[in-house]
Amino acid sequence: MTKKAGENWPRVVLIASFVPTCWLLMIVVHECGHVAAGLLTGGSVERVVLHPLAISRTDFSVNPRPLFTCWAGPLVGAIFPVAVTIVWRIGRFRGWHLVQFFAGFCLIANGAYIGVGSFDHVGDAGDLQQHGSPIWNLWLFGLVTVPSGLWLWHGLGRHFGLSGKPVSSRAAVGSVLVLVVVVILEVTFSNRI
Repeated sequence: MTKKAGENWPRVVLIASFVPTCWLLMIVVHECGHVAAGLLTGGSVERVVLHPLAISRTDFSVNPRPLFTCWAGPLVGAIFPVAVTIVWRIGRFRGWHLVQFFAGFCLIANGAYIGVGSFDHVGDAGDLQQHGSPIWNLWLFGLVTVPSGLWLWHGLGRHFGLSGKPVSSRAAVGSVLVLVVVVILEVTFSNRI
């Protein structure tokens, strides 16, 4: 192994572990939005599926405001990570680029899920339309969130080693540890929520 190849491992490990971590955490935040809205409106949560190998969902035995509850998933899934990023940046905490990447990821994932899903009535997009949300609302959500997520990502490549700047081995190892913890928690509690 050349010295150059040996120096690349933190970049590869960070990217390879942080993207799936973002996916799993994005799903948690999204489902928390559904759960919170359901409980706030007098609903009763029957089951939350968060297993890494399953399609996430929140099932309610009672859901008095299904349109509100359905919109809360993508809205909280998009807004909460952005709010955390703002606080992180104002506080000048370390690792802000990871938090900002996650927020961008959440905006893009939720926006694409709702906007593109509207064409095939997939998942929440189908439920939103079924409960009376006009399709243009779904498109507008996607048109606002996806570009906003890309804007948050703009310029972050250097922090992930994509422009020659070295990546901290500490960040790479930390990212792997977070991924492992999230997977263990989701597998452990997937049938207990």
